Amino acid sequence: MAIKIYNTLSRTKEDFKPGTPLKATFYVCGPTVYDYIHIGNARVFIVFDVIRRYLQYRDFDVKLVQNYTDIDDKMINRAKEQGITVPELAARFIEAYESDVAALKVRPADIKPRATEHVEQIVGLIQKLLTNGYAYVSEGDVYYDTSRFADYGKLSQQKQDELVAGARVEPGEKKRSPLDFALWKQRKEGEPSWKSPWGEGRPGWHIECSAMSTHYFKDTLDIHAGGADLIFPHHENEIAQTWGADSRPLARYWMHAGYLNIESQKMSKSLGNVRTVRELLEQHDPLDLRFLILSAHYRSPLNFSADLVAQSRAGRQRLQEMIDNFLVAQDGAATRQDQGEEKLLADLKEAKARFISAMDDDFNTAEALGVVFDLARSCNIYLKENHPYNMELISEALNFYRDFNGIFEVLEIPEKQELDNEVSALIARRDKARENKEWATSDKIRDELAARGIVLEDTPHGTRWKRKDCLQ
Repeated sequence: MAIKIYNTLSRTKEDFKPGTPLKATFYVCGPTVYDYIHIGNARVFIVFDVIRRYLQYRDFDVKLVQNYTDIDDKMINRAKEQGITVPELAARFIEAYESDVAALKVRPADIKPRATEHVEQIVGLIQKLLTNGYAYVSEGDVYYDTSRFADYGKLSQQKQDELVAGARVEPGEKKRSPLDFALWKQRKEGEPSWKSPWGEGRPGWHIECSAMSTHYFKDTLDIHAGGADLIFPHHENEIAQTWGADSRPLARYWMHAGYLNIESQKMSKSLGNVRTVRELLEQHDPLDLRFLILSAHYRSPLNFSADLVAQSRAGRQRLQEMIDNFLVAQDGAATRQDQGEEKLLADLKEAKARFISAMDDDFNTAEALGVVFDLARSCNIYLKENHPYNMELISEALNFYRDFNGIFEVLEIPEKQELDNEVSALIARRDKARENKEWATSDKIRDELAARGIVLEDTPHGTRWKRKDCLQ
């Protein structure tokens, strides 16, 4: 079965057919680094992290580029407010971004370009647009002429006359049409600037991503992704720029993550309900935040609230408890087979097929999580009704959850751990002491193991243990 992707450009699900079989070129629009990212930003980075991981799980060689916008009006204004340079501001918030998304288990992109490091490519792309008649110079600024691109508005499915009606011209802009957009902005006093054939200045926002994506992907890239707020004008403008320069599509598939609301309200500064990831990490386990975001299909609106985080934590803990019980059961498993094992084996086979089917269908993480919970119920029944356990079956179930967690990363599933003989003997002695109700001896052994970094938990399925470093 082919992976299907909902393409914003066609508004349909399409079979994923990359330019090169089993290779996927992937560009995700990254943050403008003038402030801490909020939970809506985090949703974008988490869902495309999972999509990247799933493509890799399905044997695609994925090359991911995610940029940093480190020069624009917001950057300049914020740096002035704080009395620092724009590069200092960028360095501070790039570090903050990388720390925040690492806590949320988002893996770094293969390439992380900065706009200011690609001014040469930006200038070259603008020169192409001028040569091809898709841009014009106006008193030191350079604008893209949207009237030259017949398909302008196709991504957002808006007609040009409708777009013109809703457009506005900012003070100081010298463009021919309200829809035209800046490719290069003439230098203003106190702003960072670079040399160009049109005088000193700096890039416009939209040209940055076009220049960086076409620099790292010489041919049409497979997937271009971002939040739904980028459909217009940012991604619309990227399409126009790339076509104007090279007469080719920028990307085969356009993917957009849906909006995130706070307590059923749109997140906005005017409402005062913008929740930064940094703030939320002080209040919640990052895996609970990640779990909540993945509990909805990436294109669907997602509501965020403390109650929903608590529900996500409870669900995640149910899965974690089942995994921990299976890890304990694995230590005492034998080689045997009975009717109960055949049932779990059948459920496991079905779960694998259903999980892949859900994720192949436009990366439906909500449905995939449902599969994972259904199997967990079967696993819990198996643990309750069967003993001793079948080692091969236990291992196969754990491997399914390790594969799942390699994509979703919402659990802690260590590889099977081996204790040295001395520690094993101490646990056995403690179990015997508990059986004989020698509580002082039992507590002493627990404390001794804790000093060695071994944490014990007594469960109906026996003594469960973890190393402290696995709990971090």
